[in-house]
Amino acid sequence: MKGAAVSTITDVTEATFSTEVLGSSRPVFIDYWADWCAPCKQLSPIIDELATQYQSIKFCKVDTNANPGLAARQGVMSLPTLQVIVGGELVTSIQGGKTKAGIIAMLQPYV
Repeated sequence: MKGAAVSTITDVTEATFSTEVLGSSRPVFIDYWADWCAPCKQLSPIIDELATQYQSIKFCKVDTNANPGLAARQGVMSLPTLQVIVGGELVTSIQGGKTKAGIIAMLQPYV
């Protein structure tokens, strides 16, 4: 489902992951990032734009510097890592810089 709403990206922490991600009734797209990661910074405006287009998906970001334990538990080995979680289960995980078209292809099964 596409719409032209304001971007709503939720910052997730170790304390809020269970509620915000695992308890979500919508598919959840997670961007694991760090402020020192250049590819993460390049992806940020793309993810912001997609968050406004795909309202049926909940968009979240995890600062891996502030939440290293969460990143480790979720299998994040390099940045950026993008994941989709549906019904509390990890269904897709990709690492490295991606194009907008690549991220859209990742999201398509869940819209």
